[in-house]
Amino acid sequence: MTGEGKSAWTVEQLATMVRLRDAAMKDSYAFEELRHLTDNIGPRLSGSPQAEQAVDYVAAEMRALGATVRLEKAMVPHWVRGMETAEVVKWPGQTPETTQKIVLAALGPSVATPPEGITAEVVVVDDWKQLRALAPEAVRGKILLFNHKFDKELAAEGHGLEAYVGGVVYRASGASAGAALGAVAVLVRSVGGADYRIPHAGEMEYLPNAPKVPAAAVTAEDADLLSDLAAQGPVTLHLTLTPRTLPDAESHNVIADWPGTEHPDQVVIVSGHLDSWDLGTGAIDDGAGVVVSMEAIHLLHELNIHPRRTIRVVAWMSEEEGSQGAAAYMADHANEMANHIGAIESDLGSDHPTGIYYAGKAALGQWLQPVAGVLEAIGAETLTAAPETGADIDGMTEKGVPSFAPIQDSRFYFNYHHTAADTLDKVNPQHLNENAAVMAVLAYALADSPEPAPR
Repeated sequence: MTGEGKSAWTVEQLATMVRLRDAAMKDSYAFEELRHLTDNIGPRLSGSPQAEQAVDYVAAEMRALGATVRLEKAMVPHWVRGMETAEVVKWPGQTPETTQKIVLAALGPSVATPPEGITAEVVVVDDWKQLRALAPEAVRGKILLFNHKFDKELAAEGHGLEAYVGGVVYRASGASAGAALGAVAVLVRSVGGADYRIPHAGEMEYLPNAPKVPAAAVTAEDADLLSDLAAQGPVTLHLTLTPRTLPDAESHNVIADWPGTEHPDQVVIVSGHLDSWDLGTGAIDDGAGVVVSMEAIHLLHELNIHPRRTIRVVAWMSEEEGSQGAAAYMADHANEMANHIGAIESDLGSDHPTGIYYAGKAALGQWLQPVAGVLEAIGAETLTAAPETGADIDGMTEKGVPSFAPIQDSRFYFNYHHTAADTLDKVNPQHLNENAAVMAVLAYALADSPEPAPR
């Protein structure tokens, strides 16, 4: 951070980065675009009418700024949430002729229960170790609950993503693990810090050629309730889920190019994913990532800046259900990775950014020091090496493309992530502008350096 050594950018280029940073901090464009995506269009589950409306909207907004826009086809899952109810119908100490409601959300792409639902005893385990310790027949014919608690203390220390990774494995693989032991349904404790009985949705995966059983996330409070009651004696739950998996739908990644003046064939990706889960309106996951990417072209347009290389804004489709949009892009552009100079993705919310993650050659850290100096004024000067920087650009990282992401404050992100509370009011406009500044400054730095980033 001493600034020693030769900069990859001239004084004039660094001054342009300062102009971009300061313009981003004063601009309302990103927030107004996010307002429309969330409040006007709403949830954007892949394959839904809202997702397609969002594709058309972002494409039109980018064309209005003079970008070269095209829609690139991707076939995406089309899972539709149905009715989801559960109630405890038998438990120790039960008042006669009463039940207790359980609040839950089906996991995509869960199969449905029979129309009349499933009534079965609940078996509770905290983790894989406890599951392995059960007798071979303990789960057969029963509803298995994984009650693995989200580490709120770890998240409060700024390690929300690490806390999430610790629990999401049960959401992803719990259904197949339970089905292999004969469970008739699987529940997982919501993977997040949300209180107030808010379920946390998300993707799970069925193993190939394994039984498929209904799967849902229950609120933290209800997971604790079931665990407490089951410790006292047999607990019986009635569960009804009616989701449907329809044929894959045709959708699109939105590709918006701001052509380079000297090397238009060389590309810098600036991106977020346009789809969201359906409980909330996808403000922090990941409408924010899309609009701070759009802001990069908006600022270049407003300030009449035209870098050497092409800056390509990508609004990815279907990241939440398997990154099918990213896979389609890698297939369509497989022979062009050498001309992808850098890739940036924002997909960890919209809270204050403290710097930049980078994946690739170790020399990137020193190379980016002048950029960090520009971002220091907004408290975003930290440079941290990481093995990966975003699900949608992982394929590029694996091909040797230098990749990047804002380092964002993750203390509160998982309180709202994948829940009905992921709405516009959770976004602080100033923090959103800070993220837009990081994206725009970094994109310009990558696109206008005399030599490409080290790779």
